[in-house]
Amino acid sequence: MEYGPEKILPYNNDEQKSTQVRRMFDSIAGTYDLLNHALSFGIDKGWRKKGISFLKPYAPSEVLDIATGTGDLAISIYKMLAPNKIIGADISEGMMDVGRKKVADLGLSSTILFEQQDCLNLSYEENSFDAITAAFGVRNFENIEKGISEMYRVLRPGGHVMILELSTPAHFPMKQLYKIYSNTVIPFIGRFLSKEKTAYHYLPASIKVVPQGKEMTAILTKCGFKEAKFCTFTFGICSMYTGIK
Repeated sequence: MEYGPEKILPYNNDEQKSTQVRRMFDSIAGTYDLLNHALSFGIDKGWRKKGISFLKPYAPSEVLDIATGTGDLAISIYKMLAPNKIIGADISEGMMDVGRKKVADLGLSSTILFEQQDCLNLSYEENSFDAITAAFGVRNFENIEKGISEMYRVLRPGGHVMILELSTPAHFPMKQLYKIYSNTVIPFIGRFLSKEKTAYHYLPASIKVVPQGKEMTAILTKCGFKEAKFCTFTFGICSMYTGIK
């Protein structure tokens, strides 16, 4: 089945989405953290903490953070859970280079590793990790079901998946306010601070059509996960999806 975000392309209709996404994130890597926190007014940090709190009772020893970007979630996972190893996997070396510097500055380079991976065809063996996470990256997958199936494949039996993804509020007045914000403020600030207007038009366009709520939990179930659940944060602006292998 094809989903809305798979049809949203950053630049053109000629190249694969994965190629365009890599180029887009390489181009905004230097300003990504600033923009990410500014556009969410810093609330994204709290969303990550809530997602990690879900994993805390299970004390995962080895964690794979898919679409890790600049490593914010991976770093927070270490600070809150202190696993033995965290691998941050991403298609964009530019984003991971920023993450590597952040991790080095914290003295965590031996614990948090970054590896370039195609999230639809991970190089890891089956049953390799105790937990799989992804924050705000699933909508960038060229094939969402295949990406989530790969998460399932490399997760150990009994392991947990935790996905954070932006979503669109369903109720008045936040629904209307968020529409204005995503259609006008996000592209304006993104263009002003990053000089990359394409990325911050792509962002709200992909959020509008990303599977959310019961549709996303149905995908998790289809890919093999048990007890697939979701909850929302901040009036529905962010959603967390969880499941067990």
